[in-house]
Amino acid sequence: MFESLIGLVAIIALFVIISRQQSRIGLVERELGALRSLVLSGAVPPVAKPAEQIAADGKADAAPVVAAAADIAAAVVSEPVVAPAPVAEAEASAAEIVSGPWSAGEAPKAAESVELAAAARVSGKPDIETALGTRWAVWVGGIALALGGLFLIRYTIEAGIFGPGVRLTMAAVLGLVLVAGGEFIRRTGFKVPVQGVAGAYIPAILTAAGAFILFGTVYAAHGIYGFIGPALAFTLLGAIGVATIAAALVHGLALAGIGLVGAMATPALVSSQAPNPWALFVYLAIVLAATAVIASMRDWKFLMAAAFFGTGLWTIAYMTNAPGADLAVILFIDAVTLAMLALVWLRSRGGEEETAKTGFDWPSIVPGVFVAFSALGLSVDSTLVAAGDALPGALVIVALVATALYRPRAVPLLHAAGVVSVMIYLGIIPPTTIGSDLSQGNIGFDGLQVAAGNPLTLRIGIGLGLVFVGAGFWAARRFAAVAQIRAACWAAWGIAAPLVILLALWLTYGNLDRDFGYAAVAALLVVVFAAGGEWIARAEEPPLKGGVAVSFALGGAAIAGLLMLHMAFDSGWTTILLGAAAIVPALATRWRSYPVLGWISVGAVIAVLGRVAFDPTIVGAEFLSKTPVFNWLLPGYGVPALAFGFAAWQLARTTNGRPRLAMEAAAALFALLTLAMLVRHAMHGGVIDTGAATLAEQAIYTLIAIGAGAILVAIDMRSPSSVLRYGSMAAGVVSVAFIVIRHFVVLNPLFTDESTGRIPVFNLLFLAYLLPAIAAGGLALYARDKRPKWYAQMLAVVAAVLALAYATLSVRRLFKGEFIGLWSGLGQLETYTYSALWLVIGVALLTAGVWLKSQVLRIASAALIAIAVLKVFLFDMSELEGVLRALSFIGLGAVLIGIGLFYQRLLTRAAKEG
Repeated sequence: MFESLIGLVAIIALFVIISRQQSRIGLVERELGALRSLVLSGAVPPVAKPAEQIAADGKADAAPVVAAAADIAAAVVSEPVVAPAPVAEAEASAAEIVSGPWSAGEAPKAAESVELAAAARVSGKPDIETALGTRWAVWVGGIALALGGLFLIRYTIEAGIFGPGVRLTMAAVLGLVLVAGGEFIRRTGFKVPVQGVAGAYIPAILTAAGAFILFGTVYAAHGIYGFIGPALAFTLLGAIGVATIAAALVHGLALAGIGLVGAMATPALVSSQAPNPWALFVYLAIVLAATAVIASMRDWKFLMAAAFFGTGLWTIAYMTNAPGADLAVILFIDAVTLAMLALVWLRSRGGEEETAKTGFDWPSIVPGVFVAFSALGLSVDSTLVAAGDALPGALVIVALVATALYRPRAVPLLHAAGVVSVMIYLGIIPPTTIGSDLSQGNIGFDGLQVAAGNPLTLRIGIGLGLVFVGAGFWAARRFAAVAQIRAACWAAWGIAAPLVILLALWLTYGNLDRDFGYAAVAALLVVVFAAGGEWIARAEEPPLKGGVAVSFALGGAAIAGLLMLHMAFDSGWTTILLGAAAIVPALATRWRSYPVLGWISVGAVIAVLGRVAFDPTIVGAEFLSKTPVFNWLLPGYGVPALAFGFAAWQLARTTNGRPRLAMEAAAALFALLTLAMLVRHAMHGGVIDTGAATLAEQAIYTLIAIGAGAILVAIDMRSPSSVLRYGSMAAGVVSVAFIVIRHFVVLNPLFTDESTGRIPVFNLLFLAYLLPAIAAGGLALYARDKRPKWYAQMLAVVAAVLALAYATLSVRRLFKGEFIGLWSGLGQLETYTYSALWLVIGVALLTAGVWLKSQVLRIASAALIAIAVLKVFLFDMSELEGVLRALSFIGLGAVLIGIGLFYQRLLTRAAKEG
């Protein structure tokens, strides 16, 4: 037992030491600020005597401080101050130096600070000596006094000198003597002997040691020896704790912390056969009230947060461990907590305008969390819900919102109320309901409907939604001009909580296929949120700026509209109308320049993308007609494409920002998707599935991509846009990737042995190779001076390779028929034909390169002819026989000589022209 008490003493000592260091830093900062203001004011009298002579004369006045100020002024002021100032003025400046043993609110008089400074300046002792002689000696001495009392009691027990009663009396007397001694030293005018060692405040150390011994004495009298009953022990321990907290007004924050720890630990130290929750929480309310008063007088934020934390822990412990928790007790302590926060702690902490400009009060986070947790328990715990029909939990949430509304700096209470409301109403959605029996510690998403079965859930949800909407928009307008972040917080919860509640109620009680009642409520929210955003915007500075709060309000209107469409219409019409809805915010930019309007259109794009990703058939595979083109795919993809294009056009004429670029990209994407889905629908017999694409289908996709690249280039030339510029290049790169991967490798009929068709010319090879070659070549020619050089060259090379592939595969089809699989072998005449064909195509490419002045085509022709040469020498020489071998070499030689002659004449003509 004594070893545990020693550990507790060590913890308390550590707390005291940390508090002292914080106070010392504050003291140094304040004194430096006072000296700086004294120097900059120019009212520094000349130094008449050195500090040593003043000390010898015994005049403990303001001269040392003035001398220190003069030392600083010598390095700052360019010329000396010749006009002497009265000593009273120096003393007034010194009075600004706030010093004291524990905090800023406990400064002694100016003369005391002057004496401290004089003593520190005269002594000139090293820092290590000052620390050992003034601070550590006092701290260790206080701990030693407390431990000495405990060891004395232990010795008397082991030696059997005194009985338990005498020992406890002696311990109590020792504690009282220490407390009285600390008070006596304080009242006799105790001053810290050396500046900077305020942490070694001896009266506070003695009082803390005495309070610790008194706590241990009362606990031993009850818990060990049973001399006093639980009621008296409870009263005495609480009185000691509250008295210790009250003594902190003159002794500092650390003593208040010791008293608060003792007061909060008292209920755990005293056990009773018949525990009374009212006695417990009335006691906690008294401790909380006393702490709030003292903390507000000294602005001790940590003490206030600790008091809220201790009260909250006891509340949650009672709710989770007590069988059949009393509902009234929980409501009582929640009400006391909020009252202490609003009426005591946050009272008179600046006017309304100042309050609006400053940030939030961080100690209010603690009561916000614990009170919100109790509201959650009152709403989902089966026992508590049965006792109050979930109404008390809603009342606690309303109280949180009201407190945050009354005290603007208590905005964490708003967040706590919003989060709990969202958790409760998301939890009623089967099968993810929160909680079953909080008293058993079972809280979480366990699939048991608790609140969903409550007949008041619907009405409570409506009430909470109205509270959040009304309070949220009123507060957002109130703070729109002076505190934008706070206004945004209120506006965010003003739209988030009602939307979540509406969604949860619809999913729990509504008709998921079509419910016009909930759709009407969602439409009403659209109007309310949009009107609320306009109302907030008119209160901004400057008006109608469209800040964050307005953005939240209008964004909430957009989400409410999304819910309305899902509630009122089936899958197909929802997708179509959702795409068309992107026009509305774009048109609104004609009258309002709110930045969020364009992004709402982008949000409509994201929503439509989510729907088509979830169901590419728009209406479901079983309801999709097999009629080509004229089916749900055309309006399902086409209408959003047109709407996105119009929105981009409108935004280009009003806001012309990034949303416009996003809408242009969306319009191009959905236009391509429209064509691609219609093609797949037609190619697969009216079925949209995950089956592998054929070469014909892939060829159509490639042609669409090439065509899209050309269209985007044309539009970009008329209305320049970075999206159109890079989008056109992306379409070209994608089409090239399709060709290289799908046409040449994956779906090549040489490898798949797919049927090329029975028609000689207009067959699969024509569609998959010749048409893409023409399209790629045309795009390369069109984009030649409009896009980067590498882009046109890439398309030109791909066009040439496609043409070569078409010619080569057509020759093989001529020899092999409909199926041209590579495993069917090669004939000698077919082999010779390839060589001749490649040489002819090489010459054709060379001619086109010279005519078009394209170096890429000339290089491609050289590469193809080089391949033909290698084929003739490496393959034809061994595979061909007789006249075919001779003709192969003769043709190769003739072509090469012709090419050489052509280049000689070309160079000769160029030389003559030069």
